Amino acid sequence: MDNKTNYLARAKSWLFEQKVVLIFVFLSIGAIIASKQSMVFVAGELFTRVARNSFLVLSLIIPVLAGLGLNFGIVVGAMAAQISLFLTTFWGLSGVSGLLITTAIATPIAILFGFLVGSLFNKIKGAEMIGGLVLGYFADGLYQLLFLFIFGGVIPFRNPDGSPSSLMTPTGVGVKNTLDLTATVKYSLDTVPMLTIVEIAFYIVLAATLLSVLFRLAKKQAVDWKKTGATAVAAVLVYALTYVPAVEQFLAADRLVLLRAVELGVLATLLWQAGKFIWFTLIKKAPFNKKRCLAAVIAAGILYGLTWLDAVYKVLVSVRLPVMTYLCIGALCFFNQALMKTRLGQNMRTVGQSRVVANAAGINVDRTRIIAMILSTVLASWGQLIYLQNIGTFATYGAHTQVGQFAIASLLVGGASVQKATNKQAILGVVLFHTLFIVAPLAGKELFGNAMIGEYFRVFISYGVIAMSLAMYAWKKAPKAKDGKSLRLSSNSNKAA
Repeated sequence: MDNKTNYLARAKSWLFEQKVVLIFVFLSIGAIIASKQSMVFVAGELFTRVARNSFLVLSLIIPVLAGLGLNFGIVVGAMAAQISLFLTTFWGLSGVSGLLITTAIATPIAILFGFLVGSLFNKIKGAEMIGGLVLGYFADGLYQLLFLFIFGGVIPFRNPDGSPSSLMTPTGVGVKNTLDLTATVKYSLDTVPMLTIVEIAFYIVLAATLLSVLFRLAKKQAVDWKKTGATAVAAVLVYALTYVPAVEQFLAADRLVLLRAVELGVLATLLWQAGKFIWFTLIKKAPFNKKRCLAAVIAAGILYGLTWLDAVYKVLVSVRLPVMTYLCIGALCFFNQALMKTRLGQNMRTVGQSRVVANAAGINVDRTRIIAMILSTVLASWGQLIYLQNIGTFATYGAHTQVGQFAIASLLVGGASVQKATNKQAILGVVLFHTLFIVAPLAGKELFGNAMIGEYFRVFISYGVIAMSLAMYAWKKAPKAKDGKSLRLSSNSNKAA
């Protein structure tokens, strides 16, 4: 009975913690059914939106872990991206090089904005979220002044013949409402060929290996030549495979069919588990978790088996993934994980748990919070560039206005909270939130004959999720505050006695 009671308690606790996720799972399933859309359509739209929005949502994780809460201030990061994008669009820069230059311009602007926001948040500790929300509206006013008057009115943007640029209004003062990015950076990241990605990775691995050896030699440290040589040989062998005609033809594409991605994932899992088994069991003869290895192999086998189902197969062959964009998302997930293992990451986590404890441990709390905000703002600016290059149009006065709300709502939908957030929760939230965004208008049209009902519903949901999360955060803090007050009263009573 004790074990049964324990399992029931755990189940209830898990259901309570995942209530938002479960609600959105049921809402998404119901909306898909009501919309009467095929899974091929939903899946295609969903993977496009995941690629477009995930980077922005992942940029919210660091401030949460550092105790800054939900960073409504990422709006200023989006503004930094849009300022730099306007400049490079005016200069006519295009393609990957144009996007890289845009990123290079946006980064120092975002660093400055992040520093200012972080400094402000240090002055209003405990009210960062409401401060960030109000700051977003204030910054939008300055942004509007910049684009409506300063660009053209103070800083001229004209063609070589003296006429106003096509990006400006007919009067030459103020930027147009919408800018077309087709001739500049549209799909510049999404269409990077896989062959180019492999080549870039090859040179990065060689450069990193060489720098590591030189650094160790300069510090007079021992160099593991076997490991270094094995890394270099493996990189060369992988690069050499790109000269095989069949491999080269496959890698020449800029999109990866989802079915091929699943097959490659299954193959990589099997090879990885086989390699670990051989290394730990036969070579190193060290303890090895065979159950976990077997579970991974079985899961990979089941996943591959599902690809033979006709309904699943149709979805998998219809979806094409922008490889470079998804690699950027994966790189940010890795960065978030790796950062938490560093001294800076541990300091951020300590500050997020308790500023008092962090001060006692000798951590510079204000400096750590500013660094967290700078990182989040810079990442948000990059995420906005990924978003805009995928959209292909630049809504000058509207592209940034709801960035914070939608990104935060996505994070919360995945099960994150004001105090805790992970990569998995961010990605899950993007999937659930944007599934509902895709099918809600269509479901509203089918159920009520009016697609606008679905539009209103999904906007209501985004704000409702944020409001519920903040209310629950305050509700959880209330008992702690009450207990602390009771302890203080009890202590005062004892002193009086």
